[in-house]
Amino acid sequence: MSSVAQPYPRVSEGDEVEDVKERLRVAIRDTRKLRSVRLRDAAARELAEVVLAIPAVADARCASVYASRVTEPGTGPLLDALRARGVRLLLPVLGTGLQRDWAEYIRADDLRERAPGRPPEPSGPPLGAAALAEADVVIAPALAVDTSGARLGQGGGWYDRALEHLRPGAPVIALVFPEELYDADERPLPRESHDRLVDAVATPQGWHPITV
Repeated sequence: MSSVAQPYPRVSEGDEVEDVKERLRVAIRDTRKLRSVRLRDAAARELAEVVLAIPAVADARCASVYASRVTEPGTGPLLDALRARGVRLLLPVLGTGLQRDWAEYIRADDLRERAPGRPPEPSGPPLGAAALAEADVVIAPALAVDTSGARLGQGGGWYDRALEHLRPGAPVIALVFPEELYDADERPLPRESHDRLVDAVATPQGWHPITV
């Protein structure tokens, strides 16, 4: 179990779901900033080992992953390990507004931060939103996930819309820190009808399939 306290907002009658989500986002982002570089690097290495052992990832020939920002669960070691296995890697490319696109990951020094606060993106040619249909598995970012599969994203619904192009049967695996995995019976995450459930969640301590 994580020694970090689990943020959870107070919910009052009449609160809008998006307001509750935003309070939780702020609390989780603040908690993430408290991790030292040493702890983040160790968590990234442990997370790579966990994710690589998930059968859907081990069998994948093409995977959608993401390049993590500084305070997110690190994906650098995972990207390098998958690339070394010969897996084709599709990373998100954020266009204007909620425009969705993907480009192929080649190596770490090919990534570019195109705007402050945005995740690093590959510099190669865009492949179009429908390229996600080629992925055997999607490894997605999250601020939190609960045991029902509800995922709290950064806001804006980019991944919810992007996943509309996912091939049926291809699982979505969210990555979080241990304290960001919530018990849906005791601390359910706020959820709206358009929110896409994930199929599994991975932390540096292990992974959990979602069974509903």
